[in-house]
Amino acid sequence: RKRNRRRGNHPSRFSPLLPSGVRSSLEHKNTAKMLGGRGIGGLQPSIILLKEGTDTSQGKGQLISNINACSAVADIVRTTLGPRGMDKLMHKDGKVTVSNDGATIMKTLEIVHPAALTMVDIAKSQDSEAGDGTTSVVVLCNEFLKEAKQYVEEGVHPQVLIKSYREASRLAIEKLKEWAIEIAGKDDKDKRDLLMKCAATSLNSKLIAHQKDFFAPIVVDAVLALDSDMSLEMIGVKKVPGGALEDSFLVHGVAFKKTFSYAGFEQQPKRFTNPKICLLNIELELKSEKENAEIRLDDPEKYQSIVDAEWNIIYEKLDKIVAAGCQVVLSRLAIGDLATQYFADRNIFCAGRVPDDDMKRVVRACGASVQTSVQNLVPEIIGTCGLFEEKQIGDERFNIFSECPEGKTTTIVLRGGAEQFIAETERSIHDSIMIVRRAVKNAKIVPGGGAIEMELSKFLRMHARKIYGKAQLIINSYAKALEVIPRQLSDNAGFDSTDILNRLRQKHAFGGEAGRWFGVDMDEEGICDCYEKFVWEPQVVKLSALAAATEAACLVLSVDETIKNPQSEQPGGGGGMGRGGG
Repeated sequence: RKRNRRRGNHPSRFSPLLPSGVRSSLEHKNTAKMLGGRGIGGLQPSIILLKEGTDTSQGKGQLISNINACSAVADIVRTTLGPRGMDKLMHKDGKVTVSNDGATIMKTLEIVHPAALTMVDIAKSQDSEAGDGTTSVVVLCNEFLKEAKQYVEEGVHPQVLIKSYREASRLAIEKLKEWAIEIAGKDDKDKRDLLMKCAATSLNSKLIAHQKDFFAPIVVDAVLALDSDMSLEMIGVKKVPGGALEDSFLVHGVAFKKTFSYAGFEQQPKRFTNPKICLLNIELELKSEKENAEIRLDDPEKYQSIVDAEWNIIYEKLDKIVAAGCQVVLSRLAIGDLATQYFADRNIFCAGRVPDDDMKRVVRACGASVQTSVQNLVPEIIGTCGLFEEKQIGDERFNIFSECPEGKTTTIVLRGGAEQFIAETERSIHDSIMIVRRAVKNAKIVPGGGAIEMELSKFLRMHARKIYGKAQLIINSYAKALEVIPRQLSDNAGFDSTDILNRLRQKHAFGGEAGRWFGVDMDEEGICDCYEKFVWEPQVVKLSALAAATEAACLVLSVDETIKNPQSEQPGGGGGMGRGGG
């Protein structure tokens, strides 16, 4: 009877007959019975370590649940990949966002699942590291997890999967570095053409793909005008609703919207050739006492002298600015009506409350220095530019500094119809600028269009045949997962992805060196040499995407238990004592 009771309690008795979820919960209950059941005298209580209301889920079921959550997130952005990708319309806080940029979509979605948040993090890191490839990294990571799912269900330990994935990633990154094509050492004209091809490839998948030939030169010229540090802050992007996209233009210098001004502003000249430019960080207006100051006078005539003193202080400042020969005066702080009229009478242009980022770019462009005092306005701290003018652009008036001697900054003025359209254009331009910056810094490129993924997939399949054990199957699955990029590109364009992938596999397998760079041809619904067709991407985009996707997949696979206390997430919650916590 004792033997029968043991057999009856054992989980393996019913495990073949029940689904895994039910089985794991019954096993869990049996374990709890063994831990917290009858002790000495049968009085030993159950041991409860966590607060009441805490939900713990663990084991294989939990891991598969996390993989499914990541898959649900990836399915949202999957259709945005490539030149024929669809856009997403998101409505949040009364604002409408239309975008096909993976990072923008991920940031806008308020994802709460802890494992799925990993997808958001890798999209953000890819955006900051490379600027483009945010959708690719999410799709790749999801495919790695999907391939791992079958092994998890069959009982392969996650650490075996992680080890093999990391090995496959290391091999792929080594080969990627080896195959990258150097574009350095070219003359300026050739280098500019190469960068334009990288910019056009980035813009291919954006809302403004049809205007890529118009925007690519603007992006490249903006980046090439920068200093060696390639600071992104030195490229200003200003949005002006109205007009057509082709009305957008590049200013080799600084342009910013006209600031708040007083009545005398209209009398000031709006155009100068080679002006002296003075940049200040002081207020030029009469200021009343901030404190409740009390002045006692024994002679009423002295009151006027106190009033005059306030006026003399500001007039002294204005006189020193005029004496320095400045024709354009900009200040971060307010320039009042008195100073505005004073400058207008002397044919001097002034603007107060200039935004900080615009002021920084004027400093770099004109060679001036921002002053907190007017006591020492020497020629060394006063800047200049070839031409200053105020122009009407759409409904806005812009102050434009062009033909700057330092020339370390540029401004792109974007035009267009709907506000959402201009916002998406700005995001597209940002991605393209990041790509060109990376190509200038790391002068190595790889062909896009899924070509490099197909070649890496072929290489890893060949490598997998040379090793034994479970790693062979897992690395082979990693190689299969890489094919998701050309497959998704084909699906999003409405092509027959099975046919195109078969043709690509055949070309990469038997084409040798000539077939290495074949990818999806979006124009002819077939395959083409992406290198010859100038579908190029900086090597750093692919390196970052592979590394980030693999690391994220390994992170999700390494989690086997999630502990969640709903009470602690509520405002003021989580303070109560649970059972056994007295």
